[in-house]
Amino acid sequence: MTIQEMHYDVKMKLNKVDSQQYRNLIIPQVDWILNEAQELFVKMIAEPRIASHYGFEIGQRSWMDIRSIVVEEKSIDPIANLVTLPTDFWYYVSAYCKMKKGGCEKNSHKIFIRQHDDDFENSPFDKSSFEWKTVNGVFNENGLKLYAEDFDIVEVLLTYIKKLKYIHNAAGFGVNGYKRPGVTGPEATCTGSANCELPESTHREIVDIAVLIATGQLQIPDYQIKKDKLSFNQIY
Repeated sequence: MTIQEMHYDVKMKLNKVDSQQYRNLIIPQVDWILNEAQELFVKMIAEPRIASHYGFEIGQRSWMDIRSIVVEEKSIDPIANLVTLPTDFWYYVSAYCKMKKGGCEKNSHKIFIRQHDDDFENSPFDKSSFEWKTVNGVFNENGLKLYAEDFDIVEVLLTYIKKLKYIHNAAGFGVNGYKRPGVTGPEATCTGSANCELPESTHREIVDIAVLIATGQLQIPDYQIKKDKLSFNQIY
């Protein structure tokens, strides 16, 4: 579905709920609701516990439904055992690495993600080991910290879910588009149009989630405040 078709579906379904209450929704508001919906759709696949939190089932959905935003085995060279995450990084999927000790190299060994409070490096069974082909990693504010005392990690192959692009129908709002409240930089201004990059087989479900958000059946934090900021007076 194009973004225009998704808009049409949202409005048609909202009209069935209450034709008067939702008739004044403007394009930036529908855009925002659809973006909340596609983000929630991905989260419910990446973190299944979120679906139960919202009391919403997404059926037989799987990673194949978000394959278009999965970046597979991106090669990154760690610096001082720190992997700087890509700017479009959103969710971690897996990571493998190439290890080197002296003249010996070992390829494609899984990195085990640990919690900050784990005492793994003090355990002879859990600590990183070249011989046992084990590497521990912890996410922090700087990226992914790897633990390797007596060997080097020369390459990391990172698989992750990238951030979704903001979908919009700014062209339908006006020649100059509109500005997103609270957003700075190049992404603040929406012009033209941008379609959903998830597979088309997911679009109707995303529309359904958008309708549930708009009607209050799915509670999004600060929903009303955010929606009100997209009122006509704050759009240029």
